[in-house]
Amino acid sequence: MDIIAKAKQVLKIESDGILSIADQLDESFVNFVEMCSETLLKNGKLVLSGIGKSGQIAQKLASTLSSTGSRATFLHPVEALHGDLGMIHKDDLFIALSYSGETDELLATLPAVKRLGNKIVAMTGEKSSTLAQISDLAVITKIQEEACPFNLAPTTTTTAMLALGDALAMVLMEKSKFKIQDYGALHPSGAIGRSVTLKVADVMRKDDRLAIVSPELKVSDAVVAMCQSKGGTVLVGNVDNELLGIFTTGDLKRGISQSEDFLSSPVGNVMVKNPSTVSAEHMAVAILDILSKKSINAIPVVDKSNKIQGVVDIQDLPKFKVL
Repeated sequence: MDIIAKAKQVLKIESDGILSIADQLDESFVNFVEMCSETLLKNGKLVLSGIGKSGQIAQKLASTLSSTGSRATFLHPVEALHGDLGMIHKDDLFIALSYSGETDELLATLPAVKRLGNKIVAMTGEKSSTLAQISDLAVITKIQEEACPFNLAPTTTTTAMLALGDALAMVLMEKSKFKIQDYGALHPSGAIGRSVTLKVADVMRKDDRLAIVSPELKVSDAVVAMCQSKGGTVLVGNVDNELLGIFTTGDLKRGISQSEDFLSSPVGNVMVKNPSTVSAEHMAVAILDILSKKSINAIPVVDKSNKIQGVVDIQDLPKFKVL
């Protein structure tokens, strides 16, 4: 067996399945979004349910929705009939996932949900299925084939449901004007949390770790200031603390190799003028893109008046887990 060829075949079948769902989007999806939005505006939540692979997709979608500002939870169909229906409140929307639309355990919960007075939306591949007929709204996710060679194991179907659920979450996210600050509040830990909450002010060098010198100072003395700050950069400023330029160990090495008198030169003559800068309020992860595009190792931090506030040194970023 050609392993790579087989893997590509599976990915092709599943990607075609997602594209076919995109082509099938119609007014039912718009109605789905509106029902979800109305539910959330009433302080209700989205209750997703399914069993087997569809249940696992429902759990993932409930998590994605919750993390992007749409209150959601997962309800296991079997547990629902043994008391967990108490999770459903009057303003909640019940979303049932089953590709066949004939999953016994899921269907058994629907009469109970209806007796509670809640609306039901079906995500299913069969328009004529029992689930679609019982529900108040059916969003059809019909695919041509599973990636499974027997056309049995849920592969393309679950991928398509997952993608459609992600589309729902992202549309609701924009519709509710969910901001990056809101996202950060829900993800305070890990790489995601750092990327949306850690600011330049949190990672920049300042005070005794920041070397600022006047343009008249000799390069040799600027190097001393650099060493005292335990960094590889000095910022050059005027009497009003406005940024004039930057001088780094890289500039030092290049200068010494070109002139024997380099160390006695005024640092203002050899500094990099008008360097790239950032604001202390910028997101820390934005620094990575600047450092990469400019091929530099340090970037000054200034305020709106171009007054020096600090410097970000690339060697500090790993300890903040920004790199």
